[in-house]
Amino acid sequence: MNTTQVNLQEAYAETEIAKILNLLNEELVGLAPVKSRIREIAALLLIDKLRRNLGITAAHPGLHMSFTGSPGTGKTTVGLKMADILYQLGYIKKGHLLTVTRDDLVGQYIGHTAPKTKEVLKKAMGGVLFIDEAYYLYKPDNERDYGSEAIEILLQVMENQRDDLVVILAGYKEPMDKFYESNPGLSSRIANHIDFPDYSTDELLQISKLMLEDQQYQLTPDAEVALERYIDKRKEKPLFANARSVKNALDRARMRQANRIFDSRGQVLTKKELVNLEAEDILQSTVFND
Repeated sequence: MNTTQVNLQEAYAETEIAKILNLLNEELVGLAPVKSRIREIAALLLIDKLRRNLGITAAHPGLHMSFTGSPGTGKTTVGLKMADILYQLGYIKKGHLLTVTRDDLVGQYIGHTAPKTKEVLKKAMGGVLFIDEAYYLYKPDNERDYGSEAIEILLQVMENQRDDLVVILAGYKEPMDKFYESNPGLSSRIANHIDFPDYSTDELLQISKLMLEDQQYQLTPDAEVALERYIDKRKEKPLFANARSVKNALDRARMRQANRIFDSRGQVLTKKELVNLEAEDILQSTVFND
């Protein structure tokens, strides 16, 4: 065994992993268990790389992943950061992330699925393939469905070309669990399962302020109270999508603000009036009509 020493701090500094992990903390509100898991994976990959550099036996770490959780909980954002980490450590050659769904992989007639799936895999090679709502690939109740053909091709690539491609399967937790039960070959190739929790109301309010700050808007104190009420009520409704639902609500609030200002045309506007979202811009939502 080679006894050459290695400076961990220098090796860490040579990559941009610290910067990536810091950005993950800064850009994503909450998600403490997810951030902790990503840090653990990054640490393992860095140490494995150092072991190989010193001639110490290091088994190839399983890199394929499963992200489970509700929509709008940061799965795609974390996938992008994971691609950066894998690229920095030399586990993938290009570092890009390609996001696809069933429609990108599965054909509608015999002989259509294989070329579609292979074309997507060709584009993803050297990077990360992120398959959203992956459970829709498998429809056992439909004998004429071609999703199983796409899964078969994916399995071969995940096993035989794991040095060239990392696959992340994502979606709601319960359907994903059933998907893995029905496809044990896929489940056995996934080394890292990460569950993304729903955001709390306070976290969503914090996310809202960051979104508005990026667009140079702000909530008045009354509007902040109204938005908090909106989030509490919206979370009880169907199809709630965490940060995605909040973003849609803010887009509608900005539209109401614009209409409110437009209706008062003729007056001189201040910067404050153009920047502030008022409570009425939030309270006009249909969520409050129940």
